[in-house]
Amino acid sequence: MKRLLLCMVLLLSMGLAQNTALIEKLLDDGKFQEAYEAGWRLGTVEGLVLAAKAASYYAGYLAKDSEKADWFGRAEAAARRAIQANNDNAEAYFELARAQGRLSQYRGILESLGLASGIKENLDRTLRLNSRHAGAKVALALWHHSLISKNVGWLYGANGNLIMPLFNEAIQLEPQTIIHKVELAGVLAAQGKKEEARKQYEAALAIAPKNAADRFDLERARREMAALR
Repeated sequence: MKRLLLCMVLLLSMGLAQNTALIEKLLDDGKFQEAYEAGWRLGTVEGLVLAAKAASYYAGYLAKDSEKADWFGRAEAAARRAIQANNDNAEAYFELARAQGRLSQYRGILESLGLASGIKENLDRTLRLNSRHAGAKVALALWHHSLISKNVGWLYGANGNLIMPLFNEAIQLEPQTIIHKVELAGVLAAQGKKEEARKQYEAALAIAPKNAADRFDLERARREMAALR
């Protein structure tokens, strides 16, 4: 009986792993809506995290302006559901912070500022669970930059001196990740450091894309670099 139960558990685990791999393949292929639906249906922590990621990708890369807030809301809901299932999953907190950060762009100023502390808490939790999470370091750098550029950094403890060190740490951890360099270039451009920004865009464009998100990020790099004056 015990042997039968063990076999059933192993088969279930293998099935879940295969489902997760299929969702990851949908993400890599740019089929973000399908990946979201598959992850949500799967309902495991890993599936829900991938659903949140897929929803954010669809909102950021493909959705019409009128759809974006809805899809970032779906990402937020999937990440919250993942956290309810496992409150020690770093990726779930990261996806929640990512969704909230983008949702803040579609809400009123007071509600958006109200999200700021929650975003920081979720990024800090991500890094407590995984100190080498490069994406969270980039997101935290953008958090500091965004609040300082809005002249409200002092309300939340944003520190401009942390922006570049966080970017540098992330890029050292993942030197071949295109989006890290594109985000850094955007911050440098906003700070008026256009030549430094151009170098980061060029470095991003020199990296071969591995998936659909990479290809969208390269398009953004070309577009933003062309806009530099």
